[in-house]
Amino acid sequence: MDFTKVQSVGNDFVLIEASKNKRDWSSLAKNICSRHFGVGADGLLVLFPSNDADFRMRIFNSDGTEAEACGNGLRCLVNYVHQKRIHSGDHMTVETMAGIRNAEIKVEGEGTKIRIGMGLPVFETSNIPVVVEKGQAKQICNMTTEYPLNVRDIQLSLSFVSMGNPHAVHFNNYPVTEFPLDVYGPLVENAAIFPVHTNFEVVRVIQPDKIEMRVWERGVGETLACGSGACAVAVASWILGYTGSKVDIKLPGGLLQAEWDGYNEVFLTGKAEIVFFGVWQQ
Repeated sequence: MDFTKVQSVGNDFVLIEASKNKRDWSSLAKNICSRHFGVGADGLLVLFPSNDADFRMRIFNSDGTEAEACGNGLRCLVNYVHQKRIHSGDHMTVETMAGIRNAEIKVEGEGTKIRIGMGLPVFETSNIPVVVEKGQAKQICNMTTEYPLNVRDIQLSLSFVSMGNPHAVHFNNYPVTEFPLDVYGPLVENAAIFPVHTNFEVVRVIQPDKIEMRVWERGVGETLACGSGACAVAVASWILGYTGSKVDIKLPGGLLQAEWDGYNEVFLTGKAEIVFFGVWQQ
């Protein structure tokens, strides 16, 4: 099986072209994404034909679970299609579990960047989903924020957003490198209030147009970057009045830019690269 290793700001994937669904993609994802016994990746991207868009994408986390959305994975797939000349033009549409997404390839002085529409943020707790107790949190622009979650020996203040997949965002005032994400990440991901588990972001606002974050991804663990997480963080920070409509987000793997005007869909921009090609011995 031919595969391609791709990455965006350190969020890495194995990408495979497929013509049909008849395969145990979950088992393949666990094997091929293994850091020591496989290719090594945060997830598996599968590129299919689509009846409703230019292409269709499925993404499987390294633990074999399927994810609804992935901003970095989507940009990696779009860059792959562009670089391989499978699709002509600077715009394309991709069908995902979270809906059809629009993508734009932008060639600038510093290289090629991919700008994608990530859809509208979702705040209704039942649609994220998250189970909250009444009177335990604030509502700002329909977003549930400052929700107290006790994990082990600390209480976290969380804001909830879905970008097609669930996110719990925690803002603090000290560098995110000091937060023990390896300790509290899995506890938040698997907390009882999240019926399908959650992605967890720790954020510090540096200035109105710049923030830093780390992420614990559902089904993966800590990753160097998360595109949907960056969008969720940009939305939460805009609603809370910390940032404006366009913000640079510094992640361990590099820089992403997210845009949201408070009404329409969220846009995510950043670089994506093909790392190498290979053959998986089945």
